[in-house]
Amino acid sequence: MIKSLLCSLSFSYFFSLVTSQVPPLNPAGRQGAWQLLHASVGISAMHMQLLHNNKVIIFDRTDFGPSNLSLPSGLCRIDPSDTVLQTDCTAHSILYDISTNAFRPLMVQTDTWCSSGAVLPNGTLVQTGGYNDGDRNIRTFTPCTDEYCDWIEFPQSLLQRRWYASNQILPDGRIIIVGGRRQFNYEFYPQNIEGKSSGSSTDHIFGLNFLRETNDYQMENNLYPFLHLLPDGNLFIFANTRSILLDYNQNRVVKEFPQIPGGDPRNYPSSGSSVLLPLDDQNEAIEPEIMVCGGAPKGSFTQATQGNFIRATSTCGRLKVSHANPSWVMEDMPVPRVMGDMILLPSGDVMIINGAEMGTAGWELGRGPVTRPIIYRPSNDGPDWRFSVLSPSARPRLYHSSAALLTDGRILVGGSNPHVFYNFTNVEFPTDLSLESFSPPYLSPEYDPIRPQILSLDEKIKYGKSFWLSFSVKDYLTASVLSVRIVAPSFTTHSFAMNQRMVVLKIVGVTTLLPPAPCAYGLSMVGPSTAEIAPPGYYLLFVLHAGIPSSGMWVKIE
Repeated sequence: MIKSLLCSLSFSYFFSLVTSQVPPLNPAGRQGAWQLLHASVGISAMHMQLLHNNKVIIFDRTDFGPSNLSLPSGLCRIDPSDTVLQTDCTAHSILYDISTNAFRPLMVQTDTWCSSGAVLPNGTLVQTGGYNDGDRNIRTFTPCTDEYCDWIEFPQSLLQRRWYASNQILPDGRIIIVGGRRQFNYEFYPQNIEGKSSGSSTDHIFGLNFLRETNDYQMENNLYPFLHLLPDGNLFIFANTRSILLDYNQNRVVKEFPQIPGGDPRNYPSSGSSVLLPLDDQNEAIEPEIMVCGGAPKGSFTQATQGNFIRATSTCGRLKVSHANPSWVMEDMPVPRVMGDMILLPSGDVMIINGAEMGTAGWELGRGPVTRPIIYRPSNDGPDWRFSVLSPSARPRLYHSSAALLTDGRILVGGSNPHVFYNFTNVEFPTDLSLESFSPPYLSPEYDPIRPQILSLDEKIKYGKSFWLSFSVKDYLTASVLSVRIVAPSFTTHSFAMNQRMVVLKIVGVTTLLPPAPCAYGLSMVGPSTAEIAPPGYYLLFVLHAGIPSSGMWVKIE
């Protein structure tokens, strides 16, 4: 009873006395922490997607020969079109379970090399394209509660070859698939939604001359273009050094933005990365802002093939795309980085992880692994302390590595295979089949007294409608520094986390709950304003208290 009364008083009276700043950490906590989850999962993690049943689907290409993980029950992949091994009894995809740290092999039929993906509103992963016999195929994976769900393949379902394309989920539930090698166009999946498309199949392919203009035919620095859906419903597309605003419903370029300063390309194989910074739905006018970091100077690919590894780009650019006359604001990272992954953290900060200091993406073309992640704080004033350098991993993560945010706030990291085949000996950077997790500083046990724990919530959220959750905090609640945000898990490959977005929700009210739940509170909130701000589907919801996030809980926006 005394504990419950104290918690109630801490909200109603003491919150004004409690600092809104996060308490200082000891040096070890400030650096974050790495954990080796598996020395080998049998495959190298080229592609990753977190699913709403707290499992991560991971896959590689199929055309390098056998992996180090057998398919179950004597199953084999028979593929006469495979360029290396036509009968292959090993797995090239796994399903990793966060809660048990276990994994099982999955069966993928055709080549998924350098493919793309997005999750439909119902939670099904749609994976598009690849190489060779898989370049026009669609594969789906629907999460299940047993151990039998697997990939389902739909041959020749894409209208064009999609190798190094990018995907974005749209407000109406469709997926737009943009570009790919020598593809200056885009298409949709599904192709037909009432009122959206009609006519012959060729009517469903939409030319985009911007991709032709930004294509360097030697380097092709517009592959895996950066896509971000904006709150006005238009699509921001960044390729090479240029960016546009596309009205995909009218197939019309609405605006072209200034080129990013410096003239250095940022897309594959120069392989920088990009995020849409958190959207604050508490304000009537949302100012979307794009961030692009890292990459390789022009000509780096050619130089690297000749054994000359040029220092990567150290600059980041931020662009407020809704301004009447937007311009890039540039900052320098602590170290240059190519092939880095940018991941939005529940705190609203950006983590940049993996990559190299020199060279480019491509077989054997990167040097100087950057093993220390950095955190960028978009809201901080003063360029001298926006970036924090964190604890290093013992494992280089170069070409074909990936990273993904997990439900509990950790970052899952895997992959790195800069070789044509799996190669573990007599090379500078052996193929890496391991999985690690990185715990950012906000997961330090020192923050446990102020860390929120979600007790219950509405699992289905309607646009613009109020909903409710309850949570607890061990220590005094500082009501003025509460925040709730939803995060869309990304499809991550080749340094770009497709479909990644964060929306800060509007809090209507906070109440203290009565016993028996000690230190428990209720929050009344409003769902996202529109599907343009948050497309329908599954999101992780986090409660933040003084900048420290709870574990995420799954909600479905519909």
